Amino acid sequence: MQLKEIIKAIDGRLIYGEEHLDKEIEIICGADLMSDVLACHIKPRTLLVTSLVNAQVMRTADIVDLEAILFVRGKEPAEIVIEMAKDLEIPLIKTEHTMFKSCGILYQLGLNGCN
Repeated sequence: MQLKEIIKAIDGRLIYGEEHLDKEIEIICGADLMSDVLACHIKPRTLLVTSLVNAQVMRTADIVDLEAILFVRGKEPAEIVIEMAKDLEIPLIKTEHTMFKSCGILYQLGLNGCN
C-alpha cells in the first residue's frame, strides 16, 4: 500500500516527505518502546506507529531502516525530529487516532504486523 493511501485511510496529515508519497508499505509496527522496535527484526517497507515524538524515534528509525513514521493521538514532533527526518529522508505522518485504531485500520486494509 502506498504511503499516500495510508495517510488517507487513517485521516492523517503529512508532516514531512511529500516526495515519498509513492513509497510502498507492507508492514506496520506499533510501539512506544524503541527497544521493542530494535528487537522485532524490522523488515523492509515497515511503517512505525508510535506516540513517542522525540529524537530517539529517529535514531531507531535510522538503525532499522524504517520507511516512515506515523505519530498517533495528534502528537507533533519537535523541530529537531523533523530536521532529522529530512536528513534521513524518512516521511513523517500524524493522525488523531490512537495507536490501536490506526493499526487496526491498516491491518484491515491488508498490512501485516511485525514479529
